[in-house]
Amino acid sequence: MSADKELRSGPAFDVELDVRQLACPLPILRTKKSLSQMNSAAVLHIIATDPGSIKDFEMFCRQTGNELLSSEEKNGEYCFLIRRR
Repeated sequence: MSADKELRSGPAFDVELDVRQLACPLPILRTKKSLSQMNSAAVLHIIATDPGSIKDFEMFCRQTGNELLSSEEKNGEYCFLIRRR
């Protein structure tokens, strides 16, 4: 997705990662891989369905220094915006 893409209520993002239907640890592993390919300060939009992903992404960002910009649940899907350090 392009940087012009905007979430309904949030900032623009540079890359979108769909990890729906994947269970821990796959969403985090795929997020780590995506972030490693992005420039510093780029924003990753993640869509997940694993309810444990809320705590997983909070912990991941604390441990890696990436910034969790937003976390939201809607209709069984969890959307996250992470800014790469």
